[in-house]
Amino acid sequence: MMKQKEFDIPFSGLRQGKHEFDYVIESKFFESFGYDEFNDAQIDLNVVLNKMSTMLELEMRADGIVNVDCDTTSEPYDQKISGTLELVVKFGDEYNDENDEILIIPHADHQLNIAQYAYEMVVLAVPQKRVHPGVLDGTLESEALIKLEELSPKEENNNKEDTDPRWDELKKLKTDK
Repeated sequence: MMKQKEFDIPFSGLRQGKHEFDYVIESKFFESFGYDEFNDAQIDLNVVLNKMSTMLELEMRADGIVNVDCDTTSEPYDQKISGTLELVVKFGDEYNDENDEILIIPHADHQLNIAQYAYEMVVLAVPQKRVHPGVLDGTLESEALIKLEELSPKEENNNKEDTDPRWDELKKLKTDK
């Protein structure tokens, strides 16, 4: 992973109070992390830094579109995403990022790189199961969908229960309490 210098926030020269930073994240950002699940990405990242005398508070919000492949049909489609992340940055003797919500950086540091946090926030904002909207509403015509329909088991509803007789005997043992 390359360090993304454009995601450095130099907080040492800033006054106390809130400061806003805007970034545009594209697919080359994810490529630098070795992440190739997105075909394309266009994400707006807004970061509000609240500088205080003893710590920093970061509120990050990402909104945009990533082009991903459908898990069912492998057809690419645009998936809208939205994610937020709040991070508290405190100063200490050494760097420590073991806690997900609190980052400790050395007193001597004068800037903070948020690239890793932005990457994680966006990747986690994408749904785990990615389904093309055309699959959901039935408008997508795809060879994969046709083949899945052919190979799917045909249901026969005879209104008769196929149960194991051993379970039937155990059901007789149930008592109402």
